[in-house]
Amino acid sequence: MTEPARPGVDANADTERHQARVARVAPADSLGPADRYQELFVAVQMQRVFPDSKTFVDCAPLAAPERILEAYRARHDQPDFDLAGFVHEHFQPEAAHESDYVSDPERSLVEHIDGLWSVLTRQPREHPVRSSLLPLPNPYVVPGGRFGEMYYWDSYFTMLGLAASGRRDLLRHMADNFAYLIDTFGHVPNGNRSYYLSRSQPPVFALMTELFEREGVREALAYLPRLRREHAFWMDGGEDLRPGEVHRHCVRMDDGALLNRYWDDRDTPREESYLEDVTTARACDRPAHEVYRELRAGAASGWDFSSRWCGGDGALTSIRTTAIVPVDLNSFLHKLEEQIAELGAAAGDEVAASEFAHRASARRHAIDRWLWSDAHGTYLDYDWRDGQPRPQPNAAMTTPLYVGIASPAQAAGVANAVRNRLLDRGGLATTCVANGEQWDRPNGWAPLQWMAILGLADYGESALAGDIRRRWLRTVSDVYRREGKLVEKYDVRATPDDAHGGGGGEYPLQDGFGWTNGVTRMLLQG
Repeated sequence: MTEPARPGVDANADTERHQARVARVAPADSLGPADRYQELFVAVQMQRVFPDSKTFVDCAPLAAPERILEAYRARHDQPDFDLAGFVHEHFQPEAAHESDYVSDPERSLVEHIDGLWSVLTRQPREHPVRSSLLPLPNPYVVPGGRFGEMYYWDSYFTMLGLAASGRRDLLRHMADNFAYLIDTFGHVPNGNRSYYLSRSQPPVFALMTELFEREGVREALAYLPRLRREHAFWMDGGEDLRPGEVHRHCVRMDDGALLNRYWDDRDTPREESYLEDVTTARACDRPAHEVYRELRAGAASGWDFSSRWCGGDGALTSIRTTAIVPVDLNSFLHKLEEQIAELGAAAGDEVAASEFAHRASARRHAIDRWLWSDAHGTYLDYDWRDGQPRPQPNAAMTTPLYVGIASPAQAAGVANAVRNRLLDRGGLATTCVANGEQWDRPNGWAPLQWMAILGLADYGESALAGDIRRRWLRTVSDVYRREGKLVEKYDVRATPDDAHGGGGGEYPLQDGFGWTNGVTRMLLQG
């Protein structure tokens, strides 16, 4: 396949129009730090005023941003100018969240997690003025550590734990916050930060609404308009594509099927990882803006970063996220289409019910055609630029089972691939490749364990599902006993005597941790 722009459409102009649409509906303070502070932002990030690139973009300005920029422009050429001093004079770093909670290793893991929800909860009144934080109307749960904002797909797995802990108050608040984000921006941003507005994350709002209804928080039907609006965001421009063409999130396959990829509307370095992205682009022999787009799309996937999105050597410099049609994304979108069809029928909207039932059916056939590999006996991502499946399986292959679109034979193939390629001492590994990225072996992540366990069990693979559950809970429990905490990810190779969190990636291992708490709490319940 090639990647031409749509006939008669300039791709850059199309992106600018989309950003203009966002600007018309977004709050006035939704400009990202790079746009607000311009050359000051570049100087701070490139000179590494803060060890973590995310620190500056989360700072709150102590005066109007335009006045700060004016002051910088007036002073930065002076011989004695101190950039770090200037930044600390004009910005307040985000304060560490204060809590009286003290981890007690004598408490059970369930008690520990139940006690953490309040620690990880943020209040609307805590939103600093003029910071990058997008205000939300209700309290919300954050992952923890350096992640002091609400993330999209993280939150679904966190919500599982809230449900298990009986925290329907927080579930209700989270439900209203996600509805607010879709109403305000037309999609759920990666997280509630202005620098995340140009991308989303794996679309799990349909799964959330099922959870809300199951837990007696809200009827799923109440969210039908938001589900349709999210679908429109992901499918923007898709209907106009001819075979072999792509636009934003949409890929028209050679047989005419319409599938999706991860995408970000901007092609500049990620603001929260500015120096890291510039460094990666400088090591590449491609135009820098292409590399930035691929890195941003990788962040949109939630798997930032992984050999899954890279060329044959798995190096980050070969990242090609937008060339890949992912198994998990298209499975989640099938779930979204299926739910819109069901809710449309419940609302008496036969036109919508018929349309989205047809869309869901067409996507399921396309997943079977393009993302199932008879040769490998499992689901594989598809590289539409190279015209072939990706060679290495990864843990996303269980997502079709989780949303219920695999056949029994396909489920058996996935179970075999999981057992032979990804199952490790401490749970399910993310990929078969160990290359230093955090979404690769040997790391295991809570959401991938959950989807594998539930998906396999739903297809009668109860022994394998139970085995993954036992291994994962042992890993989490062993680290808790040793260190008194739950963490973002785990090394699934480690022995019980050497259990520890995972590594790799752009930042140190984070404590907390929202989705680990959520999945672990739900697994301990049943």
